[in-house]
Amino acid sequence: MQRPHGHIALACSAALLIAALSACGQDETKDTEKPTAPSGVTAQASSATSVHVMWEKSSDNKAVTGYEIYRAGKKVKSVAAVRQMIDVDGLAASTAYTFTVRARDAAGNLSEPSATVPVTTPAPTPADHEAPTTPTKLRAKADGSRAAHLSWGGSTDDIGVTSYDIYQEDSRIHSVPGTQTTAHLTGLRPGTVYTFTVRARDAADTSSADSNAVDLTTASAPGAPASTAPTDLRATTSTQGKEYAVDLSWQQPETGGEISAYELYLNGRLTTTIVWGAQPPAGRATYQLTTGDPAGTRYWVKLRAKLPDGKWGDFSAQRTVVLGH
Repeated sequence: MQRPHGHIALACSAALLIAALSACGQDETKDTEKPTAPSGVTAQASSATSVHVMWEKSSDNKAVTGYEIYRAGKKVKSVAAVRQMIDVDGLAASTAYTFTVRARDAAGNLSEPSATVPVTTPAPTPADHEAPTTPTKLRAKADGSRAAHLSWGGSTDDIGVTSYDIYQEDSRIHSVPGTQTTAHLTGLRPGTVYTFTVRARDAADTSSADSNAVDLTTASAPGAPASTAPTDLRATTSTQGKEYAVDLSWQQPETGGEISAYELYLNGRLTTTIVWGAQPPAGRATYQLTTGDPAGTRYWVKLRAKLPDGKWGDFSAQRTVVLGH
């Protein structure tokens, strides 16, 4: 009757030993290395009650998964790793603040705080119901494969321009003070088509209309294949009875074979697949989309080709059209 107890004891001891060894192995592989502290942190008062905070990417032995933003040492915001900017609202006018940023990895390790940046919100402005004028003559120049330099003509406002916001396909990606009419953008992808616009903003957080759109293609990475993006996309609207038509034309990319189809995106969403059928067009292609949406509806349009190997190619630059305009 004693044997079974002996076997049970041995089995339990073996199980505990295996568990202990497994725990040791997990400790050896546990990620305890902190990300690097974010650099290049700036804090800019974008109105009397809000501050725009930006920073450069951090690095990590595994991967950075997010950033935490602190005001006077207290966490006020968290963002995913793909973002390096945030607006902090609900502040008091004519008040001094300090901000720091910390990077976080998947294991929960936090970097050291960034350098502390001070900012003072301006005094409340008189009633401001007038938007700034539109920035003009936006230009863009690629700076290698991962950066770009933008410049534009300044705007005016009845009270004052506090900042300029840079948009890429209608998502704000960068801001600079209202006294600055240039911007250096980093973190871009090699061999990629980008479409930029700029808006001026005043202390009442009223924005101007978009500047002219400018297209830019970053340099390809060494050894990377040529871009497969359609080029010279043009978009106009016309009236067809009670509906509107969006007329598109573009230069097809060189793919080494026929392009049988395109995906058309409106406002960032796949709207339709254009299928040519038995005989795809050569050279410049055209397509007309009809819609029952009301006049004044704004569309952001882009497309990409189905390559001869069956994969979808690079997106074209984006165009903006307003029905009835």
